[in-house]
Amino acid sequence: MPAHRFCDEFGGGFGWVIEETLRRCSHALAADGGVWLVDPVDVRGLDERLAALGEPRGVIQLIDRHGRDCAALAERLGVPHHRVPFDGVPSAPFEPIRIARIPGWREVALWWPEERTLVAGDALGALPYFLEPHARIGVHPLLRLTPPRRLARLEPLHVLCGHGEGIHGEGVANEVRSVLKRSKRALPAVFLNGWRWARGRDYYGRPVR
Repeated sequence: MPAHRFCDEFGGGFGWVIEETLRRCSHALAADGGVWLVDPVDVRGLDERLAALGEPRGVIQLIDRHGRDCAALAERLGVPHHRVPFDGVPSAPFEPIRIARIPGWREVALWWPEERTLVAGDALGALPYFLEPHARIGVHPLLRLTPPRRLARLEPLHVLCGHGEGIHGEGVANEVRSVLKRSKRALPAVFLNGWRWARGRDYYGRPVR
């Protein structure tokens, strides 16, 4: 199983990020004694952590291409596999937010009002190719010309994403609104950041350690 570390610990659950270039990040969200896994990658010790959190209720796949270990974990845990649930997940406290519904890209985000938590698969991310300089989170490069502006109406305390650790705190909602507003304007800087990162450099051309 892949090397990983746990992250995004908050009252509503936790995440774990795979120690790899794309830093795939998965989450377990707990409410009313139940636990939903979001875009999960299976890792050692996961079942024990889930058992301490609550009873597994379902596996939610936010993006058509994020198969990861969704089907295998749903089968092992004996729970439904909800694949890109545009109409929501029965009995779950999450509201679906459509991100993309075109051939080759179907994606939904989750808004959890009680915990003020936004869960995004690829719409928002924390890898360098998502980010302009000094930003903690950014819009996917291929969505920057038509960013998911409906996310700007939310007031999250937590933003969890499918690549890289999330962001947390009272300033998060303003950060999301800022990156959405600058989405088109920042596109050249984001592409440069991603290109240099792919070559082992930061935005300013310094070697990444």
